[in-house]
Amino acid sequence: MYALIVFLPLFGALIAGFLSLYQRDRAAEVITISGLLLSFLLSLFAFANVAIGGVPETVNLARWISSGGFVANWSLRFDTLTAVMLIVVTGVSSMVHIYSVGYMSHDGARARFMSYLSLFTFAMLMLVTADNLVQMFFGWEGVGLCSYLLIGFWFKKETANNAAIKAFLVNRVGDFGLALGVFLIFYYFGTVNFDVVFEQIPQIDKTSINFLGVNFNAVDLICLLLFIGAMGKSAQIFLHTWLPDAMEGPTPVSALIHAATMVTAGVFLVVRCSPIYEYSELILAFITIIGMTTAIFAASIALVQDDIKKIIAYSTCSQLGYMFFAAGVGAYNVAMFHLFTHAFFKALLFLGSGSVIHSFKDEQNINLMGGVWKKLPVTYSLMIVGTLALTGFPFLSGFYSKDAIIEFAYLSGSNVGYYAASIGILTALLTSIYSWRLIFKTFHGTYENKDIKIDEMHESPLVMIVPLFILALGAIGSGYLFKELFIGYNSSANFWGNSIFFLEPLSQNHPPKWFILLTPILVVLTIPFSYILFVKNKDLLINFVSTNRPLYQFLKNKWYFDELYDFLFVRFFKFIGKFFWKKIDGAVIDKFGPDGISNVIKFLSNKAVKFQTGYVYQYAFVMLIGFSILLTILIVK
Repeated sequence: MYALIVFLPLFGALIAGFLSLYQRDRAAEVITISGLLLSFLLSLFAFANVAIGGVPETVNLARWISSGGFVANWSLRFDTLTAVMLIVVTGVSSMVHIYSVGYMSHDGARARFMSYLSLFTFAMLMLVTADNLVQMFFGWEGVGLCSYLLIGFWFKKETANNAAIKAFLVNRVGDFGLALGVFLIFYYFGTVNFDVVFEQIPQIDKTSINFLGVNFNAVDLICLLLFIGAMGKSAQIFLHTWLPDAMEGPTPVSALIHAATMVTAGVFLVVRCSPIYEYSELILAFITIIGMTTAIFAASIALVQDDIKKIIAYSTCSQLGYMFFAAGVGAYNVAMFHLFTHAFFKALLFLGSGSVIHSFKDEQNINLMGGVWKKLPVTYSLMIVGTLALTGFPFLSGFYSKDAIIEFAYLSGSNVGYYAASIGILTALLTSIYSWRLIFKTFHGTYENKDIKIDEMHESPLVMIVPLFILALGAIGSGYLFKELFIGYNSSANFWGNSIFFLEPLSQNHPPKWFILLTPILVVLTIPFSYILFVKNKDLLINFVSTNRPLYQFLKNKWYFDELYDFLFVRFFKFIGKFFWKKIDGAVIDKFGPDGISNVIKFLSNKAVKFQTGYVYQYAFVMLIGFSILLTILIVK
């Protein structure tokens, strides 16, 4: 039964892929959606049995790899951490599959699209159920491959192809770090099994290793390499550049990547490896710094973006920063809580934006929208719900998880924790501003689109609206319903069991009341402020931008990371590649290799052909000379 959770999406993907050969789009949709819904129902059963009932399960499928001392079984691990991820992955993926029926209705390759979606889900399920690091790496790379296929689904668009390649290459950087971390773990422990590694980690706590001429603590180095992998997948600063470009894929893909798969893999990796990270105070501090920097960095860029999907994409990047700095201060359960609540409202926002894009006939620029809230009342209302949850409006899901992160950062008692809490509050303020900017510019003000008459605007079909309603319920109630289980002082430890490890118990104190109230008050106050700024008195914003043009350009150009990487890496390696092509490959290898040999043969052939005159006496003369030379050799010997 547990195995079906993982393999039903795979079966659906294979059947849909076969049906795509015969353009049986409807059949492919029915099969993939049925498989995902059944997988979700079984995930609910697994959650009740494993997480609530406290009965973890391991399903041994087969001996996968056995080479010398290296053994890796193919086993499915079902503990509380896995059970939570199963709900997130299968639940959101089910809604995305259903939504795609309407969104992709005019696409001629729907069966192929549904096959890719199900395969993507299967890869993520393999990742979260892995019982060892190699099996997890298999799912990890599978997710990367599927993201390439889905981001570049509209492969006839050059921008989509470029975005897919960019995502693939940037993730390879992180994956290389993860692979090195796995190699290092096997070097020290002789195994890649999670339980064995976690049990033995205290034994090498003080062990040193020389890496690239520098002495490192072995645990610190392992944690750093694993986190580099997490940075790539979860688009943390320096390895984030692929995420906004991934919006070139269809909107359902964006929702799945940002809410339930791929980007959440990095957070899951760190939490899964909490028994290792708890012994590396240095790397935990580093994770906190990277997380809080990503949070404020992505939020600042989202303030000036005009593409509706890219604004939401940068909000994902920012929220992942929250999750990482929660893990960095040791609050792994809080990180998972935010991952859980974030899945609902982020999927809601992406699918809601898809409904808007659908109505605007693929237009994504919010400056060309406005004044359509009466034409799209359902989409508008549901996106309001998602926005309130994202910003941490009191008593919606994001309120409980985001505030918990800031509070636990404050309670960590470290300088980096205090700094992270301050950045978290500032980021929450910026999040509220750019989120309401999206809402007000998209739905309020004056209708700005000259290509589409406002009378032509209409709501999306029911098959697209129903998933939004279901996700909205999660965005409203998931925080309140699961708060006690995930982060409650009394029940949280029992709920997570051995799936999350704490070297020291989290603080059970509470921050001052003023600190607790600060973020919600700021979030609420930004609503009228944003309405004035983006609807009622736009001149204030125009004047601010004109007087702060360098800052605006800095944010508009995304802190110039793409330009920097183009200068440091793209141009450099392009120059190196061109040099080796012209000077080494062409001038040396080809000259003295294939081209040289062919030229010599051609030269000799041209000379030899001169002997082919057709005169018998000349042939006889050559034979005589040859016979004479042969006879001379024999006599000399």
